[in-house]
Amino acid sequence: MMLRRITTLAATAALLAFSGPVLAATGLKEVTVGSTKVLADAKGMTLYTFDKDKDGVSACYDDCAKKWPPAAAPDGAKAEGDYGVTERKDKTYQWTYKKMPLYTYYEDQKSGDMKGDGVGGVWHTAHP
Repeated sequence: MMLRRITTLAATAALLAFSGPVLAATGLKEVTVGSTKVLADAKGMTLYTFDKDKDGVSACYDDCAKKWPPAAAPDGAKAEGDYGVTERKDKTYQWTYKKMPLYTYYEDQKSGDMKGDGVGGVWHTAHP
């Protein structure tokens, strides 16, 4: 039992060290894809911003949110530096970076995918 716990802790520490700094309160992290630093969620999936969002308010709902799932923040989540939280009209919470709501993209299948960058000229990878 103790060996399993040590192995799990060691694997977790190695994963965190490999994936870049994690912002403790948010679970979000900075990762390097190729030579580009981008923001990623706790699973390592690339995060995006949407040009139609304004003043920390999401404009992406319904079909949009199916393709661009909001980076969900738990109830009671707190801002940390440039990272904040916005309440969506459905009363859920979403992470923001420099007041821009953050999203993943449904076509990204694995950590490091950035298939959403530039879609429609209004979606962009989020950069630290």
